[in-house]
Amino acid sequence: QVQLVESGGGLVQAGGSLRLSCAASGSIFSINFMGWYRQAPGGQRDLVARIFKSGGTDYADSVKGRFTIFRDNVKNTVYLQMNSLKPEDTAVYYCTCNTGTLTQRDYWGQGTQVTVSS
Repeated sequence: QVQLVESGGGLVQAGGSLRLSCAASGSIFSINFMGWYRQAPGGQRDLVARIFKSGGTDYADSVKGRFTIFRDNVKNTVYLQMNSLKPEDTAVYYCTCNTGTLTQRDYWGQGTQVTVSS
């Protein structure tokens, strides 16, 4: 079992920045990757960024060059630094992690609202 606690959402003007945090606890040794998804009203939940156990990362095309995912292994926390925010970045952002080897399982945080005003 892994527990994820998110923080850092809020309201920001277009062009501004926010940093989201996701603290993991529990069976963190089994985590394969952690990441962020987002879901806009009426939309599906889409990948924003992931960071793998190896340290490798991948990003959605829409956020490349603006968002950065990184982690603090001591604090077991993953961050999403969001710069040059656009109104279309408005969504609920969910932290997630994937665990296990032969049997994999995904865990999700409670979600944090990010609103970018124009």
